Amino acid sequence: MALEITEKNYKELLAEGKPLVIDFWATWCGPCKMVGPIIEELADEYEGKVLIGKCDIEDNVEVTSDYNINSVPTVLFFKNGEVVDRQVGSAPKSVYAAKIEALLK
Repeated sequence: MALEITEKNYKELLAEGKPLVIDFWATWCGPCKMVGPIIEELADEYEGKVLIGKCDIEDNVEVTSDYNINSVPTVLFFKNGEVVDRQVGSAPKSVYAAKIEALLK
């Protein structure tokens, strides 16, 4: 199950240094509803290898602002606490999986 990423925990998660994937979404966003289940599946598949979570942009304005999220869904991929890739808009599961695999190399 995907983690809930909030203003209270995102800096701690980044500090862990593990690969991290954050799905920025909103309840009113249609494409987000397509990406959400994919993120949940990937969270289960990569459990123990990659931290994968979801961040509601309306409840977490600080995080959204820190990463200049202008549209949703946007998925950020972090390695060693730094953004190394980004997917804006919905994409097939294979696209997200390939980007996650790149984090593990």
